[in-house]
Amino acid sequence: METIQPSVPKYLQNFEVSKECNDLISSLPKDRGWAVPIMYQYQGFWHHTWQLQGVLAFQKHFLAQDTDILLVTAPKSGTTWLKAISFAIINRIQYPIASKDHPLLKNNSHVVVPFVEQVYADDNSNPDFSETPPRLFATHVPYVSLPESIHNSKVKIVYMCRNPKDLFISAFHFTNKLRPQHMGTNSMEEMFDLFCKGVFLYGPYWDHVLEFWNESLKKLKKVLFLKYKEMKEQPTTQVRKLAEFYGCPFTLEEEKEGIVDAILGLCSFESLSNMEVNKKGYLPTGEMKEAYFRKGEVGDWKNHLTVEMAEKLDIIIECKFQGSGLKF
Repeated sequence: METIQPSVPKYLQNFEVSKECNDLISSLPKDRGWAVPIMYQYQGFWHHTWQLQGVLAFQKHFLAQDTDILLVTAPKSGTTWLKAISFAIINRIQYPIASKDHPLLKNNSHVVVPFVEQVYADDNSNPDFSETPPRLFATHVPYVSLPESIHNSKVKIVYMCRNPKDLFISAFHFTNKLRPQHMGTNSMEEMFDLFCKGVFLYGPYWDHVLEFWNESLKKLKKVLFLKYKEMKEQPTTQVRKLAEFYGCPFTLEEEKEGIVDAILGLCSFESLSNMEVNKKGYLPTGEMKEAYFRKGEVGDWKNHLTVEMAEKLDIIIECKFQGSGLKF
């Protein structure tokens, strides 16, 4: 059934936020937004109003279980793809990949694997997370803002990063699709300047990445750090790595039956973007489903950024990641 767009998409709604969120906002630094008029800086990272309400409730009420799995990305880092692959791996016994009734054929990845802060933005205190373990969630929330129960448990975290130049181009096109017509279209130059300043959805991007990168170096069994480029270039290796990390490695029999290729076939960019469930209608939060699929390429920034823009971003990347050991 096709979802009809809400009269006001949830990401544009300010009038249903809690008193706690409204009181906090009045004290926070603010700057112009990408898909919304204004964003606010909380714990060093930028959020719009509805999103911030979800983060606050997530921090306050979420009770992690040791068997939970949390997929973390900054926006436009391959989130839709990572959700689909992870769901297919973890649930491959319950939902055989070849099944015509597979949930990924009937629902968008963002419905099958919810953003936990968005669930809390809707249900401020007590959403139903009673499904059978392992529970699979996703979030864009930076490491510093994750609930204490996640920090203090054995929750497994998978983080995927993307080259900042490709991420910027993807985010620029995506957020313009989300902007209401009366707000007009953002210019690339304006958004590039904001991005370089760190004013980005859940940004600064470099801080978001570095927090999880550093944790992955200290907590090998808790945080798995992936790169979008490596997922594109070595998908078979990366899918096996994910299955191992999730505690459900592929058996010899599954390998012989071609399960890895089957998962990659079901969850490829081409497959997901051509599914009817991902081409028509809207997510419950109001975004057009088709907005989540543009190109999914590595290096597309070369077709959009000027030489000067690319050089400026290279300098920022070199400065921000210097000494970290992380290369894109």
